Formats: sequence, structure tokens, C-alpha cells
Amino acid sequence: MGVRYFSLSLCSPTHQYHQSFRLATFTCDTKQKSNFSFYPTDKYRIFNTHYRRVSFFPITQFSICGLHSRIGNLKCGRVKEMETQQGIATKEALDLQSVDQDLVQKMVYDALVWSSLHGLVVGDRSVQRSGKVPGVGLVHAPFALLPVSFPESHFREACELAPIFNELVDRVSLDGKFLQESLSRTKKVDPFTSRLLDIHSKMLELNKKEDIRLGLHRSDYMLDEQTKSLLQIEVNTISSSFSGLSCLVSELHRSLLIHYGERLGLDSKKVPGNSVVIQFAEAMAKAWTEYNNARALVLVVVQSEEHNMYDQHWLSSTLAEIDAEGELLPDGTLLVGGQVIAVVYFRAGYAPTDYPSESEWRARLLMEQSSAVKCPSISYHLAGTKKIQQELAKPNVLERFLDNKEDIAKVRKCFAGLWSLDDSEIVSKAIENPELYVMKPQREGGGNNIYGEDVKETLLRLKKDGTDEDAAYILMQRIFPSVSLTFLMRDGICHKDHAISELGIYGAYLRIKEKVIVNEQSGYLMRTKVASSNEGGVAAGFAVLDSLYLT
Repeated sequence: MGVRYFSLSLCSPTHQYHQSFRLATFTCDTKQKSNFSFYPTDKYRIFNTHYRRVSFFPITQFSICGLHSRIGNLKCGRVKEMETQQGIATKEALDLQSVDQDLVQKMVYDALVWSSLHGLVVGDRSVQRSGKVPGVGLVHAPFALLPVSFPESHFREACELAPIFNELVDRVSLDGKFLQESLSRTKKVDPFTSRLLDIHSKMLELNKKEDIRLGLHRSDYMLDEQTKSLLQIEVNTISSSFSGLSCLVSELHRSLLIHYGERLGLDSKKVPGNSVVIQFAEAMAKAWTEYNNARALVLVVVQSEEHNMYDQHWLSSTLAEIDAEGELLPDGTLLVGGQVIAVVYFRAGYAPTDYPSESEWRARLLMEQSSAVKCPSISYHLAGTKKIQQELAKPNVLERFLDNKEDIAKVRKCFAGLWSLDDSEIVSKAIENPELYVMKPQREGGGNNIYGEDVKETLLRLKKDGTDEDAAYILMQRIFPSVSLTFLMRDGICHKDHAISELGIYGAYLRIKEKVIVNEQSGYLMRTKVASSNEGGVAAGFAVLDSLYLT
């Protein structure tokens, strides 16, 4: 399948400018009509793409982080109570046990209607073509019925860290020697990381310079219950997902609380606004502008079958299609299907399964060699690996990349315990108390980590084998956040269970040569999962989308 092209107009409510540029896509345009009792008439009513969807409703200004949200009216499922995990301390802002079940049924119905009308949807995995054909087999995205409580002070702390991590990723990416040396042992035992490093080595040999550097990142955290510390789980530098759907969940929760908040004892204004989809679009538009070719396109690299296409449906092409249709001109210009590409945004390419043949690796190398703006570049991609995260946590390493002592202290404060498996002392401790640690390979996307007794068994096996396979993993302190009773919506059914949550803070970064154009916190993602689950990926089926209720 080839790519189609159309023009996108970006009219920003946060910056007074109108920007048009062309996108590569093979999706269909649709028109939406509101069934609510009002119809928006404000100046942001008109929208042309997914970027504008969050502006289709009146604007409400929130006090936190200067974010905005657009709210639609609501006007109610099944509630299934699941077995709850015992023996875990819980912390609840709202006593869900006392909530009237008729009220819950009304909120469930309204939430499902709202999701359908506003595009809070994904492809239904039970429908064969739902991951390939837009509009086929739609189901609401999994979400929490009500927002999760979170301390405002820790939310602000996470927001303040975003620009620092943006800068840190950029500076680490410039140190090719650090990246190659830090991942050298991993390269020997991890074929996927090895191929990425090979591309990086080629760029170093060519002395390839990226004058326009664009990063759309997300840093994930949990709030440790015992220490009350905000601890980082990881930094995502490639395919920072749910920028579209996370905005919609914030709107959904705000709207539900506008209608039902008084009966629940909750204030809708304590749900912070979420403008990540707009701010990511603005950063991408500015990168496109700096490329300085009005006929050039923005290309998003996606997986061939994607049930989360509605978080990214506005433009797409697969790695295999780029290999078949891509061409590199002598001056470094990238053509795909005969069209000049200004910006390449990766929503695929982060997992070995994205490279089933040499075709996909050729496409990745072709794009990396080009003058197009890559988001991320191969060096940004490597800077977000688990091994680099662990290396940065070592004493005096942050000082190599950051100058400001206060920034260094803030970053170091949020680091959980991180260790290499060549540390025999920490390996012995993990074998003795495996429940306190997580083993992480150099993988993204959920479902890859090792927990509990499996940590002990894996470490004992590696110790017995005596090979270098341990270099494929790092050890991380396991974080234990507070547990609260939550309503989880999946497949039209509301489950009540004890759950824990993970906060992601998005960050946008754009540097043109030595001048930083954008470096900002851009919004947030909240994911909630049942407390008995180890993994936390929404797309992988472990968690639901959520938003914040600031306390």
C-alpha cells in the first residue's frame, strides 16, 4: 500500500499563528456532528485534523502547568465487581464502595457515549480487519471511569523535570563515544540493540550532523508509597504514545465531574487540562518550517497492523513501504513515493518485531542518512535505552552532561535504584529478595520485564551459565505506589478493582544548530492497572488510560 498526501492547517490557541504543511497518509477524512445541547461557536471551532480535535469544544483554563482542555456535554453498561487483592494498604480520595450503583451505571453509560462521539476509540482486536482498515471494528479505548488522586506538589515536580530531561537526552545523544561504550557489552548479546548501534556507528563514520533536532519524549514515574518520593521508571524517546487519547480522557473526566461531581464530592477543576496533542503538533510544525521546503511532507512511520491507529491516524507509512518507495538524493533529500520528506516521526521501530526482514533495516538506515528531521534520530533512540538510564544513575555521570547543580539534584532525586548485572553484590540481594527488584531488557512496548520469583530464577540461570547474557538486562528497584479502589472500563464493562497508577509527563524539544527553539513540558499521560498486574502497557492489554485529580 502506498501513501496519500494532503495539507494540514495548524491554528494554535497557545501561539497566534497559522501553519499549513503537507502530510503523508492513507486514512479517510470524516466529518463529525455534535448531538449535544450546544454547538461550539468560539474561534477554535474549525479543525482539519486530529490535531484540532481537542479544540472542537469550548475552552476552560486550568491553573496547573498552564494547560487547556475542551469539554463536551454528556448526558448512562454493566458493572462487574472483581476480586480485589488483599494485604495492600489503600489510599482513596473517594469511597467508591459507598457510591450509589445507579449513579455508577449512569456514568458508565454517559462515558461510553462520550467516547464514541469524541473518538476515544481503538481497533477491536477480535475484529480481523480492525488494525488495518479505519472505521472497522471500533471499540472504546480502555479507561478509568473516574480520575485518580495525585498530589499536586508531585505533579508539579514531574512537570518541572520535563525540560531538564529534554536537555539531558539531547546532550547524551551528542556523545557518540558514551553511547557506544555504554552499550558495548549489550551489543554482544542483544541482536536488536546491535543493529541500532551499527546504524549509529555508520552515522559517526560519516560525521553526520543533525542541524534540526526534534524530540517528543515522555518520562514515566510512580509515587512510592513508603518514601513519598516521585521515582522515574523510564524515559521514552521513541514512539511516545497516547498523546491524542490522553487528552480525550482528561476531557471525559472533566465532563463527568461537571455533571456528577457534586454528588461524588469531587471538583471538576481539579482535573488538570492536557494539551499534549497540540504542543506536539506545534513542535513538529516548527521543525517542518525550519526544513524550509513548502512542498515537503511530514511522514509518520507506523506498524503494519495497528489497533491504536486512532491515536495516530492522521498520517502513516510502514518501514517496508518506505524501503520500497524511498530514495535518497545526492544532496541528502529523502523521497518517499516521489515526495520530499521534511520530518520523519517514528511510531514504530522500537521493537525487534518491527524489523521482520532486511527491508525494514534498509528503510531505517535510509532515513537516518537523509537530511530529513528524524524524531527520534538514532542517537536519541539509543539515549532512551534502559542501559543508558542505568549508566546515568551512576555517581558523577550526570555532571558530564548537565551544568546546573539544581537540575542535577532534581534529576538524581527522581532516580530509583538502578544497577548493572555485573554488580555481584546487588545480584545476590536480588536473588535473596526478588520481590524488591525488576529485571529490564533493552525493550519498549510492555510485556518485557521480569518480576518476582522469575527474577530469582533468571539470575540463578545467568549465574550458572556464566555467559555475557546478563549484559542484556539491568536491575531496577521495584517501586510500590499506593493502591486505591478504581472503576476500570474495558469492552463496555466496568470492573471494580484495587489499582495502582503511573504518571507520564510529555516533553517537546527542538534545537536548530545551537539555538533551542522549544523546550517544554507538554502534557501528561496517566495509566492505571490492577494492583496484581506487573506490566502496565495500555496497548499491550495490561492497563487503562486515566487522568489526574489533584489533591
